[in-house]
Amino acid sequence: MRARTHRGCRGDGMNGRQRGNGWESWNCGPRRGGAGLYRSRNAVFLGVCQGLANHFDISVFWLRFFTVLLVLFTGLWPGVFLYFMAAIIMRREPVVPVHSPSEREFYDSYARSRSLALGRLREKFERLERRIRRAEDIVTSSDFQWERRMRG
Repeated sequence: MRARTHRGCRGDGMNGRQRGNGWESWNCGPRRGGAGLYRSRNAVFLGVCQGLANHFDISVFWLRFFTVLLVLFTGLWPGVFLYFMAAIIMRREPVVPVHSPSEREFYDSYARSRSLALGRLREKFERLERRIRRAEDIVTSSDFQWERRMRG
């Protein structure tokens, strides 16, 4: 049975319920320690509280509770304004968890400029296509066929 690794995380929308013989896998996305602060994709409203709870490893219930208290006691305007500003400033968390610095760098560049990130992907696939063409040229050449016949 797998244990939950992070408070406030939900996996596959089942929120800790059992599936079959074991527990479902928990996909919590980026974690603390250089992971960055992101708005959660598993959220009630814009993902700010869930993202803060994931980043600081606290219960999302208590964070939402104190957020509601903050909005009620400071007046509707400042609390709601701060919440929306946090939603604008925080980037959405990656769909697939980031495992390496190069993946984080790509995600951050994609979050800043999609056209730049797509250009980088296009260049990478063009390099791969050139390598595949070179390999095809070698394999389909008459010299390759001749050497293969001589060895076999």
